[in-house]
Amino acid sequence: MSRDTGDNLDRNPSGNLPMASVLDAYLSRRSVMRGGLGAAIAMIAGTGLTGCFDSGGSSNDSPATEPPSEPKLALGFESIAGSRTDACVVAAGYSAYVLAPWGTPFNSAGGTWKADGSNSPEEQANSAGMHHDGMHFFPINGSSDDGLLAVNYEYIDANALHPNGPTLDASGKRPVDEVRKEINAHGAGVMRISKVNGRWQIVDNDPLNRRYTTATLMDIAGPLRGSDHLKTRFSTDGTQTRGTNNNCGNGYTPWGTYLTCEENWPGIFVNTGTLPADQQRIGISTTRGNYRWETAAGDASEIDDEFARFNVTPTGASATDDYRNEASTYGYIVEIDPYTANSRAVKRTALGRFRHEGCWPTLPVVGKPVVFYSGDDSRGEYLYKFVSAALWEAADANPSDRLATGAKYMDNGTLYVARFNDDGSGDWLPLTVDSPTTSGSTLGALFTDLQGIILNTRGAADAVGATPMDRPEWTAVNPLNGDVYLTLTNNSNRTAADVDAANPRGPNNHGHIIRWHDSDDQLSFDWDIFVFGANASGTPDINRSGLTELNQFASPDGMSFDSRGILWIQTDNGEESVTSYTNDQMLAVIPSNLVDASGEQVPVNAENQVDLRRFFVGPNGSEVTGIAFAPDNKTIFVNIQHPGNWPSTDVATDETPAGTSVRPRAATVVIQRNDGGEIGV
Repeated sequence: MSRDTGDNLDRNPSGNLPMASVLDAYLSRRSVMRGGLGAAIAMIAGTGLTGCFDSGGSSNDSPATEPPSEPKLALGFESIAGSRTDACVVAAGYSAYVLAPWGTPFNSAGGTWKADGSNSPEEQANSAGMHHDGMHFFPINGSSDDGLLAVNYEYIDANALHPNGPTLDASGKRPVDEVRKEINAHGAGVMRISKVNGRWQIVDNDPLNRRYTTATLMDIAGPLRGSDHLKTRFSTDGTQTRGTNNNCGNGYTPWGTYLTCEENWPGIFVNTGTLPADQQRIGISTTRGNYRWETAAGDASEIDDEFARFNVTPTGASATDDYRNEASTYGYIVEIDPYTANSRAVKRTALGRFRHEGCWPTLPVVGKPVVFYSGDDSRGEYLYKFVSAALWEAADANPSDRLATGAKYMDNGTLYVARFNDDGSGDWLPLTVDSPTTSGSTLGALFTDLQGIILNTRGAADAVGATPMDRPEWTAVNPLNGDVYLTLTNNSNRTAADVDAANPRGPNNHGHIIRWHDSDDQLSFDWDIFVFGANASGTPDINRSGLTELNQFASPDGMSFDSRGILWIQTDNGEESVTSYTNDQMLAVIPSNLVDASGEQVPVNAENQVDLRRFFVGPNGSEVTGIAFAPDNKTIFVNIQHPGNWPSTDVATDETPAGTSVRPRAATVVIQRNDGGEIGV
């Protein structure tokens, strides 16, 4: 979640033991064992959990006749200094240029982007949306030079989107053309890109180029399909809805589809009546929508209640007479088949309804279920995973019908929520009708059925005793060993009295990254903290990973492994001591290289922190977010969201001249090594 969108309120009323309290107890246990706070910090940030995160190396007693192992992968760049300019900065030996900034046409209907913000709603519907976020590269025929880039467009800056910013008429209504343009600037997009003379560019008018906006027709699948909870005047049978909104983190599937995740979508709706429990828990407004789209209702040009649907106040005799359930059709993982033109997106309700930050799969193993992880990016919310009922079949990696394969693995299964224990263990608590609650009841008794549980996923997680976290955001799975990583961005509201083993700092202004490995039965896990964000001058209880000026960071957000096992970490910083030194950034580290004398993986600590290196810094005002890789690892795609005064040219590293003001455009930045080699090594 960008710091410029969402309200960051803690809506968790459960009273469940928060992660900070768990982590405090965890540190205290280590302190007793090893003597004092300094030793406890050294334990958690220096040695990890013995035996949980092995490096994958061979044993020391291998026969001498065994051929020598391949050289260990190592980062091949030096950490760069911070930057505070209207330009991108990248490690020496690399170049970066701008691709598909906001307003770039996908086809002839997109027209030409106008620097005065005067493009029409129709042109916006056929062009790149605003504030690029999560993305993924899908190769065509396995190529590293030709493929499809699927991109999220998280939210809008109405002041930049319109020539003179957003307006209201004398009666407080929004103009319909402004509302339509804003609706069309949200969502996601798929664009064909190809490398020409070593440089990536959009393939104009390719039939696979398309947009999914907050007005695009979508199907509903899984347990809530056809439910009374989802019936509206538009879809009286509860099987369809219009649009996806506030798409932040992302994911992909082993069968080649894109997963876009609906995060701060509650802000577009308003209910001026009494909120049902799920709307209250998720944060539906009782006064007005963030953009006041509902005020355009009743305009003579309105089609099929395109604006009225954002007011979810009951007005009719039943749900099919109004839009009381419209908000219930949002909050899901949305699956898109990038390879099939005009294919309809599908909302997979079995994976839960909340403010999804991402949806990352484990490594598929034949004969075992497919597993997806998601964070709920709000203060005091939870970490979830979905385990498919179907077992993975190798033939499904290249299916003839990708969305049918999605139905096979994503419409039936079990949704779990995480509880972290202060001894470094954890439990996955199933959200099923038979699941016991902390009050001695069952989820079925509280929510009636699985549909009711999913509708109020947060409430169900409250009831079973899940661990509230410090804004759980992106997850990433190490391709070398299946370890899972989660960014916990920050939580300035957490007090010292609320800390726990997995959220040990209160207030938590810098954030941290947690790591775990699941048990084979999917019911438990072992965890540690991989790295603590901090400013280099922070006291030992803040700078627990021993960071220096060359790798200090705060608010980890986007995160992904490439195929070689390099972990790339992106920031959405808001901590003053770090922001005064550098803009948001991207760092790299190879977790499998961080090992102790016995070969066990350990977290980042003062002895090995030099292996965490700053690779890239974004322009002033921006967030560095979203990451994708070409299969050959010779190109990294990174998104720059909400820049202040950038880009002035198509060279990402060109600084906007002093005294020059440009209409800011979020964009994808393409990073390549000048000698054509693999990125990072």
